[in-house]
Amino acid sequence: MNFSLVEWVHTLVPLLLYPVISALFLSIAVAFADSGLLVGEGLLLRKRDRPAALEAIEARARRRIERADILTRISPMLGLMATLISLGPGLTALSNGDLGLLAEAMLTAFDTTVIGLAAGAIGFVIARLRRRWYDEALSRWEHSS
Repeated sequence: MNFSLVEWVHTLVPLLLYPVISALFLSIAVAFADSGLLVGEGLLLRKRDRPAALEAIEARARRRIERADILTRISPMLGLMATLISLGPGLTALSNGDLGLLAEAMLTAFDTTVIGLAAGAIGFVIARLRRRWYDEALSRWEHSS
């Protein structure tokens, strides 16, 4: 069989749908887990006296803020990928008159967009709060020394 490059793309891209959806569910799970961690972090940073190893706290803050920033950027991208991947077969179904398959593809497209945006929004809020809380705590600790 002699596949053209376009045929290879049409064959391989749909195979990405389930890994992308799995990554979306992982993103939303990380967002919710990070939300719980954020609550405890906020309480600890407000009440804690100046720690002995300030550099360790700064390193942890950078890692956690970076994780939330990555979540903020990657989740909507994954949602868009899943949207576009599912719309391909949906448009093909439309051209064949199969409205049931089109409706299923559209539902998948909208659902994955919402999940990606939700995880990204949660990540954005986490990153902003975490950045502010660590900045305030580090400033307070530096002035207290």
